[in-house]
Parts: sequence; C-alpha cells; structure tokens
Amino acid sequence: MSEDGADTRVLDPEEFYRNGATPFVACQADQRFSYALHVPGTHRTTTSPLPLLVVVHGTARTAERYRDALAGFAETHGCVVLAPLFPAGIGDPDDLHRFKFLVHDDLRFDRVLLAMVDEVAARYRVDADRFLLHGFSGGGQFTHRFLYLHPERLAAASVGAPGRVTMLDPARPWWIGTADVADRFGREIDLDALRRVAVQLVVGADDVETWEINNPGGRNWMPGADAAGTTRVARLRALHANLAAHGVDARLDLVPGVGHQGARVLPTVERFFADVLAAR
Repeated sequence: MSEDGADTRVLDPEEFYRNGATPFVACQADQRFSYALHVPGTHRTTTSPLPLLVVVHGTARTAERYRDALAGFAETHGCVVLAPLFPAGIGDPDDLHRFKFLVHDDLRFDRVLLAMVDEVAARYRVDADRFLLHGFSGGGQFTHRFLYLHPERLAAASVGAPGRVTMLDPARPWWIGTADVADRFGREIDLDALRRVAVQLVVGADDVETWEINNPGGRNWMPGADAAGTTRVARLRALHANLAAHGVDARLDLVPGVGHQGARVLPTVERFFADVLAAR
C-alpha cells in the first residue's frame, strides 16, 4: 500500500487480466456471445458494490473501442464498464441486425445481456440490480427496446442515434410499435417502472444522412419504419415526443457539429451518467 492509500501490490497473472481492460470472455450462458470489461483500480480496495455501465456496440461491432473510450469515465467515477459482443452472422451468415430487435426465433438478445450482467455480478463487486445502459446507432436501437422490456433493471438509459425507432404504440406491431410485445416477449411494458428510469436521447445535430436507414425491402425494414421521419434526428425527436406523451421525462441532447459519430457524442453521454451517479 502506498502512502496515499493506493493499492500498489503486484498482481498475479490471472488477477492482472481481470482488472483494467480485460480480454473478451465467453458468456457462460451462451458461448456464441462474449463481453469485455474495464474494471477500475478502485475495485481492488472497495468493499462497496461499484456501479455497472453497459455499452452496446452498433452494426460495426466495435465493442472494444467503446469500452476503451469509457475507461477514463470508469476510473474517475469508480464504475465497471461491460461491453457485450453480439457477433454478426448468428444463424445466418448475412445477418447484421437481429440483436437490435432483441428477438429472433427462440434467441433472446435481451436475456443474453442479462446473463452477462449476472456473470459479472458473480465475479466482481458491482451493483447489478439496476445498471446504466448506453448504445449508439444499432446499439441505440437495442437500448431503447431493452428499456421498454426491462425498466426495473435500469438506473439510466442513454439512447444514441438509433436509425429505426420503436414507438410506445399499442396499435402497431413490433418493432415499429408495441402491440404484440406480450406475445413476443411474455411480458407487458411496465410504464410506471419506465417513468422511474433516467432517460437520455442523444444524437449529433448533423446526423442527417439517410442512405443506411431508408431501405425498403431490406432485412431491417418493415412498412411504417419511416413514419417517424427520414433522418436519425427526426426519428429521435419523434421518439422524444412519444415518450413524453406517455409520461416519460426523457432528456433530448442534440450535439452541435456532430454527424453519425458515436465517439463524439460520448462526452455528452458521460455528463448525463455523471449526473445520474451523483444523484444516487
């Protein structure tokens, strides 16, 4: 132990790789999926559970990049970062998008993430009962749909620039609406629990390209997907209005001078999460 109280002991090799930036670890519940962590130095000395921040990649699967980008936040705020990896091509070598919609046949991506959270809680001192969740682009799609299904597990959700949005709408089918959520997922949306989650919607103010998100006939399209607008900014504004109409007090952040760039909205996301952690 150094004079300032920091833990300076030499770690054994196995312990070394369980701290800081960890390797990707196979999810024990389903080894098609894996996750990496950033475990802050405070974990070695604390006796209290640390907050858990989950960051979900987009279509390009840059999970490690997001994990590393949040390392400074993890060290400053004493939280563990979990970055899941949902590989492309699960069950179909051409698939890129299934994880965003949470379910395909009998595969539930939301349950895979919850299994990862449980595994991390079994090995580390983290508060896994209610965690922080952020995703950008395809990860933003995953995040707001996970929020609908599991609000009781979230302290905060930051929804970054989703290309396709799901409205709280009992008249339209999943995934443009929520009419058949109970049939698909075996649970109703708990609006009271949803209203208790701190929610941020964040997008670059210049995120207005449409080539990727307006593709009728594509694997990740369904009729009505453009009803909320043709750009990510328009769709996130529409989602904000939809949430407000259901009593969800979401914060909308448009980041000036930024296009579809996940790394450049992260400072705004970090400020949101810092406020949430400060209020706990």
